[in-house]
Amino acid sequence: MKKYPAVFLLLLAAGAGAGPAPWWLWENVDGTHKVCSQTPLGRGWHKLLGPYKDSHCEKLIRAQ
Repeated sequence: MKKYPAVFLLLLAAGAGAGPAPWWLWENVDGTHKVCSQTPLGRGWHKLLGPYKDSHCEKLIRAQ
């Protein structure tokens, strides 16, 4: 019974090191609209460029 708090704290600490999700520039199928979003927008949209650090899709994340 005493192991449950230790396991919970270990799992909580593992998630604390996660970073923010990257932003992507999405374009609709028609090519008439572009949107910056962290999540897929659904049917009719595809990733155009990215990943970006900011919500304006201006600062690219550089590979190291």
